[in-house]
Amino acid sequence: MSQLPSVRQFQSSEWKIYKDLRLRALADSPNAFGSLLSIELELTDAQWAESLVAASVSGLDLPLIACVGAEPAGLAWAKAGAMDPSTIHLFQVWVAPAHRGRGLGRSLLRTAIQWGRDRGAKAMLLGVTCGDTSAFRLYVSVGFKPVGTTRPLRPGSQVQVQEMRLEFHQCGA
Repeated sequence: MSQLPSVRQFQSSEWKIYKDLRLRALADSPNAFGSLLSIELELTDAQWAESLVAASVSGLDLPLIACVGAEPAGLAWAKAGAMDPSTIHLFQVWVAPAHRGRGLGRSLLRTAIQWGRDRGAKAMLLGVTCGDTSAFRLYVSVGFKPVGTTRPLRPGSQVQVQEMRLEFHQCGA
């Protein structure tokens, strides 16, 4: 019998698990994120811990962990805009390769979307690498639509990113 997946908010004390997942994500999918593994490897343990502590008290952040049984298998981070809390920004979405195709990405999205709706937000924004990727297809399947023009992933990068927007009143998640 397979273990059931679950999604929940990271606890501030789980910074070591967050650090491990985030570094695995950057190593596995370097062209899916604006940050670089080399940069985040330089962060101190105190900085990793502080990021979750700050998120737990900000009222604007929802750092999520996806688990299969007790095994950490993915993450995502939703953040309400400080200047415009009606818009939720979603980033750091990643599922470990061994657990892809089992609905964890969709579960992370649904949890983040529901959190945004519960806050009374109007929309969610994210950036995704251009192309016919599983991430792009997942976002489209729950109602995200491309908006604006593409831009480089990072300064000097040939990889392009497309911003996508989900209007909550049209959500099909």
